[in-house]
Amino acid sequence: MQNFNQQRIPSLNLNIPTAQAAAYSPVALNAALSASSNATGRTVYVGNLPATASVDELLNLVHFGPLESIRVLPEKSCVFLSFLDGAIAAAFHADATIKKLALHGQELKIGWGKPSPVPAQVALAISQSNASRNVYLGGLEEGMTEEQLRDELSRFGLIDQVKIVRDKNIGFVHFLSISVATKVVNTLPTEPSWAGKRVNFGKDRCAYIPKSQQAAAQQAQAAAAQSLVAQSTMSPQAAFTNFSPYATAPFTPVDMMGGMAGGAAGVQGMNRTVYLGNIHPETTPEDLCNAIRGGVLQSIRYMQDKHIAFVTFVDPAAAFTFFQVASYQGLTLNNRRLKIGWGKNSGPLPPSLALAVHSGATRNVYIGNIEDFETSTDERLKRDFGEYGEIELVNFLKEKNCAFVNFTNISNAIKAIDGIKNKPEYANLRIAHGKDRCANPPRSGPQGGSGGRRTVSNNGPNSAEPVSAVGEDDAEAEAFLNGTDEAHILEQQDMHVDGETHLNGAAA
Repeated sequence: MQNFNQQRIPSLNLNIPTAQAAAYSPVALNAALSASSNATGRTVYVGNLPATASVDELLNLVHFGPLESIRVLPEKSCVFLSFLDGAIAAAFHADATIKKLALHGQELKIGWGKPSPVPAQVALAISQSNASRNVYLGGLEEGMTEEQLRDELSRFGLIDQVKIVRDKNIGFVHFLSISVATKVVNTLPTEPSWAGKRVNFGKDRCAYIPKSQQAAAQQAQAAAAQSLVAQSTMSPQAAFTNFSPYATAPFTPVDMMGGMAGGAAGVQGMNRTVYLGNIHPETTPEDLCNAIRGGVLQSIRYMQDKHIAFVTFVDPAAAFTFFQVASYQGLTLNNRRLKIGWGKNSGPLPPSLALAVHSGATRNVYIGNIEDFETSTDERLKRDFGEYGEIELVNFLKEKNCAFVNFTNISNAIKAIDGIKNKPEYANLRIAHGKDRCANPPRSGPQGGSGGRRTVSNNGPNSAEPVSAVGEDDAEAEAFLNGTDEAHILEQQDMHVDGETHLNGAAA
């Protein structure tokens, strides 16, 4: 077995002592919950490592959540473990400290590394491709050995573990960082020797949790996921403040829910799904989204034949606010007041999706640099993007050479952005997430409208999505959408529905 002073890392030793299998103990869970607002204090220092120990042996003791990177300093006998978020890091730190984590009979020193955010490119790879440091390889030759696979892929970077499942001819290679694994996944398919083989991301083995500890782990991961969602609405300065693992979690709007809601609504707790009933049969998903305000949507599921819909927000506080406003002020669509209730408790946002939202993911896809609207038509976009999931609305801002495709589910929008870039006809276009118009602030007064059905064309010369904007390169478009030019478009569209002016079916 090779040690920390050597570059090559031996394969996995599965004989992990049960007492050292770092599971979510009560103190670890409490630490994770206390760190629920933290996204930058995610690096744990592990020192006093035996010279004979290996990285894979150390990682055998880590079963809390996926790692972003592992930095080895053999001359100092230490390692820095960077998790994807601070809640998981806090759980591991607390558990390792209480259990006095040891390797080869030598107690390890546990501390905190320097706070840092997840690198932007890594966060993007995770949101678009579910990237991890584990690379899955399918269709391997029958004679391929783990040592040969290690030799072949070590050119990309340091490897933690190589494992081949012989009867299926598949392999899993864990690198020491997600960035290196991403490079491998992007590069191998372009090499002739890997033609015809499957290359993708697998699950980080450090995210494996023993069944006996899965319930507690899910609670801690839920806390981490919700912290990412909460931070996506914070100012940049607040999102990157230094983290103290001993500080208490700050107050959030969710803390108010029990006191404000009372009765049945208060029991909902962290529920993010609101039920809408008594919907007019001619109502469309677009109509519903035009009426929903107050938070980014994870999904909207409209069962038109049953005249009901389930609206799932990203943030439970936003769901609660929408529920309260719609219940007490009323929500009317097409001369029908909708019934408002709670749907089945959706539970916390899945950690992978929470990270994507934290990185800017929404159900709205922005397509920029469009030069030919004769080719990029409404029908064309619906056909090309429709293969990734149900579309709620397609509209255009021709003056700025862009269009927007609104899905009914964030996951489908993420898949669309990842997949559409591989199509040659979209290679020169800018594809990114736009803003969800449902995140606009709630209107004052009665919600929705009592007017009849309306007909809206998505292909008029002044069609526009007034709330979609992407990164720094589109600052001009952002200024256009939020400035005086928007008023000019409103005048030209001259579409008034229920006292609210709408652009192409999208409420301003």
